[in-house]
Amino acid sequence: MNSGSTAIHNRFRGFLPVVVDVETGGLNPNNDALLEIAIVLLEMDEAGLLHCGKTHACHVKPFAGANLDPAALKLNKIDPGHPFRFAVEEKIALTEIFQPVQQAVESSHCQRAVLVGHNAWFDLLFIKAAVQRCKIDNNPFHSFTTFDTATLAAVFYGQTVLAKAVRAAKLKFNRDEAHSAIYDAECTAKLFCKMVNQWQTSTTSSSFGC
Repeated sequence: MNSGSTAIHNRFRGFLPVVVDVETGGLNPNNDALLEIAIVLLEMDEAGLLHCGKTHACHVKPFAGANLDPAALKLNKIDPGHPFRFAVEEKIALTEIFQPVQQAVESSHCQRAVLVGHNAWFDLLFIKAAVQRCKIDNNPFHSFTTFDTATLAAVFYGQTVLAKAVRAAKLKFNRDEAHSAIYDAECTAKLFCKMVNQWQTSTTSSSFGC
C-alpha cells in the first residue's frame, strides 16, 4: 500500500471509491428487478495516480414479484430466464460483490467505500433496495455520498452521456457492448481515473484561484 500523500485513504478523506454499475428491469428500485451488478476496484500508484483494479460481477435472479419492464430488457438485451446467465439470488450476489469491497476498504485503511457511478444515484438506490430486501447488515457503501461521473464529465468535457463522455476523454467506447454491467462499469472506471488523474496532474503544475 502507498503511504503519505499518495495513499488513497488520504486522497478521498478516508473513503475508498469503488465503481459500480447495475442493469435492471426498470427504473424503480423497489419494484423492478436487479439483474446484473459489477464493480471495479481502484488502485493508486506511488505518483498518486488512479488505475483500474479487479472487476467483480454477478448475474442476478429477479426477486419474487419483481417487475420486468420490456423496454428496459430491450435496452440491456438481458433475458432474465436464460439458463446460461448462471444467475444467483440477490443475497448471494450482494455477498459476493461486497466481500472484495470490504477487503479493499480494510487493506487501504479507509472508513467506507463510496460508490462511483454514471448517474450514481441510480446504482446506489438499487443496491440499497436490494440490501433492504435481503436484510443485509454489512453494506460497505456510504448511504448517501457518491462520486458521479456524469457530473464530473459535464465539468471536464461538457458531456453527460457515458458514451459521449468516454469519447471526449479520448477513450474507446463500443456501443455493441454497452448496457452490460461489466462493460459499463469498466468504462466508467476508466473515465473516472482519467478525470481524477487529469486534475491531479494539473494541480501539481498550476495554481488555481477564484
